[in-house]
Amino acid sequence: MSNTATRNLEVNTEATPALQQPQPRGIWLKLVIVLVVVVAILFFGIRSRRSDEASLRTISAETAATPVSVVQPKQAAPAEEIILPGNIQPFISSPIYARTDGYLKKWYFDIGAHVKAGQLLATIQAPEVDEQLSQARSTLATAQANMKLAQITMDRYQGLLLKHAVAQQDVDNAVGSYAANKAMVDADMANVRHYEALVSYEDVYAPFDGVITARNTDIGDLINAGSNTAPRTDMFHIAQPSTLRVYVNVPEEYWRGIKPGQTEADIVLAEFPGQKFPGKVVRSSEAINGITRTLLTEIDLPNPDNTLLSGSYAEVHLHVPSQTPTFLIPDNTVLFRSEHLQVGVVRDGKVQITNIIPGHDFGTEMEVLAGLKAGDQVVVNPPDSLVSGQQVKVVQASLPGDSQ
Repeated sequence: MSNTATRNLEVNTEATPALQQPQPRGIWLKLVIVLVVVVAILFFGIRSRRSDEASLRTISAETAATPVSVVQPKQAAPAEEIILPGNIQPFISSPIYARTDGYLKKWYFDIGAHVKAGQLLATIQAPEVDEQLSQARSTLATAQANMKLAQITMDRYQGLLLKHAVAQQDVDNAVGSYAANKAMVDADMANVRHYEALVSYEDVYAPFDGVITARNTDIGDLINAGSNTAPRTDMFHIAQPSTLRVYVNVPEEYWRGIKPGQTEADIVLAEFPGQKFPGKVVRSSEAINGITRTLLTEIDLPNPDNTLLSGSYAEVHLHVPSQTPTFLIPDNTVLFRSEHLQVGVVRDGKVQITNIIPGHDFGTEMEVLAGLKAGDQVVVNPPDSLVSGQQVKVVQASLPGDSQ
């Protein structure tokens, strides 16, 4: 028993150290597993932390970005209508003066009468001129008789000269006497024509088709043709209203769009509500007035039925084509700063402060001549603190033509 127990004890004593020593392969496997777990924990921990940091940065950036509303510039119309005050005048207007002195014997037309060219308007009584004409005719008759006698004498002397019955000197004297008498006849004939013209001026005729707009004399009035001591008598005023001239002063900035023969115009008068009378620009002064900085422009307006009256005030609607493409933006997008008029344009999430050249202010909209392009996003109601490079967030965008 003791020997058996002793052997078993020896066997167990020998087996125990073998069981206590671990296998090398198992240790490395455990180390690898532990290392993988640690690396995985570190990887996912760092990744989660970076994701949280990125989300935090995004949230911070979004929180820090200024929310703004934007609108896109609206393309201005290719032709612009401008409204200007105009003055309507007749196509032809002329005062009628007397050409001979006398008294007004009779007038045949009063104001508002429509007359034709060559129609008798008035008659002047000028007995002095009639007597002067009679005297001139008598003088002419005397001169013609003397010339006839001189011609007979000249012919006789020339015939006698062929027979050598008279001297050459006598013939020359006869020829000279005839020439002198002929010259006197010519002068007296011119004098007669002069007085005949003065007598013809006793009848006053209409120079063209038109309407009498003023009559300044009456029967028995002294008519003066004009002298150094007395002014001429303005007897009538006549106007031709079948075509009217409308004069308008166009501001300097629009003169390039005024094309005679091409630019259309609509004439509006208060006494004809809702009606427009079409006209066309026919000429301009081609010079800017140095005081008013405007271009005097004339528009022809047909008036065949005499519907419109000369002297009327009118609104002239001119259709002026735009010389350069322009944009319209709301007035509440403009920054009024000391250096320039500016707007804030959003590009890539950041604001760029842009200088603009303004055109016309239409109340709720402003015309921009330069500084913007189609598709720009312009900040609406920009704060005074807005600067270039500032991060913004677009919260509302409006397209051109949308109501603001």
